[in-house]
Amino acid sequence: MTASAPSAPSAPSRPRVAVVFGGSSSEHAISCLTAGSVLAAIDRDRYDVIAVGITRSGRWVVVPDELQDRLQIVDGTLPEISEDLLDAIWLRTTTGTDLAVRADAATTPDPSDGDDLVPMPQSSALARLGSLDVAFALLHGPFGEDGTIQGMFEMMGTRYVGAGVLASAVGMDKIFMKLVLAASGLPIGPFVSVLPRDWEHDRAACLEAVAALHYPLYVKPARGGSSLGITRVTESGELVAAIEHARQFDPKVIIEEGFVEARELECGVLGTLGGGLPEASQVAEIRVHTESGFYDFDAKYLPEEQVDLDVPADVDTDVAEEVRGLAVRTFEAVGCEGLARVDVFVTRDRRVYVNEINTMPGFTAHSMFPRMWAAAGMSYPELVDRLLMLALERPVGLR
Repeated sequence: MTASAPSAPSAPSRPRVAVVFGGSSSEHAISCLTAGSVLAAIDRDRYDVIAVGITRSGRWVVVPDELQDRLQIVDGTLPEISEDLLDAIWLRTTTGTDLAVRADAATTPDPSDGDDLVPMPQSSALARLGSLDVAFALLHGPFGEDGTIQGMFEMMGTRYVGAGVLASAVGMDKIFMKLVLAASGLPIGPFVSVLPRDWEHDRAACLEAVAALHYPLYVKPARGGSSLGITRVTESGELVAAIEHARQFDPKVIIEEGFVEARELECGVLGTLGGGLPEASQVAEIRVHTESGFYDFDAKYLPEEQVDLDVPADVDTDVAEEVRGLAVRTFEAVGCEGLARVDVFVTRDRRVYVNEINTMPGFTAHSMFPRMWAAAGMSYPELVDRLLMLALERPVGLR
């Protein structure tokens, strides 16, 4: 019998990437903005990309290419994955994994005509996508940046961009984050935590603990982001209202002592391919001239606000190197992977304090994280590609 010649290996297919965004947190719109930038930057010749939006009610829908350009601020209005989109999204299932998406409900045939069109059931989008090589979850805040969706990907055996379950949870909860950083010998500022039970049953004790801090204070939701729910407090009479405001976003509140005339610097950290030590970006500085006096939501995302973002920051080389070193140490202290942004304060006497780590920082093309890496010579599309490659090389399971 003559042996047949071995068949030529088939060309490797493009890795299949699900970009997941939106979500039920108060940072839904910011996640949509981030997704708009990332979806525009991914090289479609290298990756098979599917956009998966999560509505505020928790429904998952596939967002077709023709709707993705709406993920931006238009006339001052922030984008949203609308519940109405559910009536416009239909899937044609041909083999169980191949999908075609239609976005025009007016021209979508009725599923009873035998054309195999079915409406998207709630929370079924990810299951209907078939095999995925990597998930890129661009979810900010609770139920996305806090380890919850990362745990789902772990259970599915799906690789994903960014920090794992524990690092995401620690990075999201500012109280536990500061405890971990302090235990790792990193410099942090004074703070007080206000837990739901304590505030509801012994408010006086909570206020007494806060009295040990020096004003100004920053009252924050413990597990929030994008500066939502934060109040700068300059006297004790403002404190109760500030705590109640923060509790509208999270029943768990952190109160931090402000640094008078301190400079606010940021540094990006990025994993390296092949398992090498993480890298630190250029250091940047935020200089705020808003009425609120700090880097609040409007200052971050609404262009008419007066904020200067200096990339790189105009600081002495030794200060920049200290910040970069602290950023990498913070990244490793929480066991982070992929990417993070570390925010610090530098006082007038040149002491540096770590404020927080953000394991899924704002990632629009104009956000600080990509701008810091652009200053270091890495373009936005190159940064997105690095993150996808880091996720693809990471093993599934315990690591």
